Amino acid sequence: MYQFLRTPRWWGINVFVLLAIPFCVFMGMWQLGRFEDKVASHQQAEQRADRPAPRAEPLDSLLPVDTETSGRIARASGRYEQQFLVPDRELDGRTGAYVLTLLKTDGGRALPVVRGWLPAGAKAPAPPSGEVTVDGALQVSESPGSKGVRTAGGLPEGQLGMISAAALVNVVTDDVYDAWITLTDSPAGLTPVPATAPEGTSLDLKAFQNLGYTAEWFVFAGFVVFMWFRLLRREREASRDAALGL
Repeated sequence: MYQFLRTPRWWGINVFVLLAIPFCVFMGMWQLGRFEDKVASHQQAEQRADRPAPRAEPLDSLLPVDTETSGRIARASGRYEQQFLVPDRELDGRTGAYVLTLLKTDGGRALPVVRGWLPAGAKAPAPPSGEVTVDGALQVSESPGSKGVRTAGGLPEGQLGMISAAALVNVVTDDVYDAWITLTDSPAGLTPVPATAPEGTSLDLKAFQNLGYTAEWFVFAGFVVFMWFRLLRREREASRDAALGL
């Protein structure tokens, strides 16, 4: 009755099933692992937020920025140079701009420093002159897909759409750090900008999509098994009918 299992057609079906099930299980476990990684990153970020204010650490000791060093307090020394506005940034439900000033560090590279948030239409205070030492939360360079980032097109001179070395390379001559800091204490007239969690560490919709994809892959594996048994039953019934001359 099961002689049909030896036919080339069923050899192909069986090979497909034997490959498809492990693949679906592997993909499901991979998606589950990504979700668990995001949960762990989110918990670590919350634990860091609950800790007492950390001591400032030398900037270079925290580079390159990753999910572990993002948000930690970095210290840098140098002289302030060019200043820019980063418009269309919201803080406490209001729209304004970040005041970004480049700090020419003692090592010769320029560090983007967000000195604070400015209400729309207000004038940004000039940076202090001379040698300064600043402490600020270290942040990952923004990308075009980041929240609040806008394209550079249509922006007037002296404004930037995003905070990154890529956005500054065409407007400054200095080598720019691929990171930035937001001051813990802003000067008068500016509101401190809170540090943001790096992308991929928050439990947003994308994180739960990984959990949904996990379920989908296991459903696919179950569907493959279901279809194999269904085809087997139909083939068995057809063989029995043929043997009975029906």
